[in-house]
Amino acid sequence: MAPSDPPRQKIVQTVKDYGKRLFRFIRGKVRSDEDAEDILQEVWYQLSHSVNVNEIEQMSSWLFRVARNKIIDKYRRQTPLPLPLGTPGDDEAEGAFLLRELLLADPADPETEYFREVFWQALFAALEELPENQRQVFVWNELEAMTLQEIAGRTGQNLKTIISRKGYAVKHLRKRLEVLYRDYFND
Repeated sequence: MAPSDPPRQKIVQTVKDYGKRLFRFIRGKVRSDEDAEDILQEVWYQLSHSVNVNEIEQMSSWLFRVARNKIIDKYRRQTPLPLPLGTPGDDEAEGAFLLRELLLADPADPETEYFREVFWQALFAALEELPENQRQVFVWNELEAMTLQEIAGRTGQNLKTIISRKGYAVKHLRKRLEVLYRDYFND
């Protein structure tokens, strides 16, 4: 057996052990099966190009962290949409405008780039805290640009239910991102 075979065998076994579960995780956060398959392939590619696969102690944690980062990267590559996440009490339109301007600002500014990185990480961490139905409505509407009516049709839920879920999600995200938002805009 060649010296490179054990890591290859470990990768093959990892794909067998985690492939379906990882695909379901990714699929729950992206628009289509094709997007999920693309991201899953990126995860496997990164695993196969790791310096030493045998040194990864918590394979499950490593895989899901890489998948989450790949999902974030996918959303970053898309044009950010106006997220209604101004601080509570602010005019919602103004808060969305300021955040949209920040996310679309010149990437050459290191401070803005750092804030974007922190923002996306905080947003996805806060999204993970939401019930699945609220998280999915928010992601579909704000990150994937589906209308609330389209979401209602896709899920078979009443439009008012979808609106309510989106409202609860936005309220939670405003609360969780308030400190970050204030720190950046009140310097």
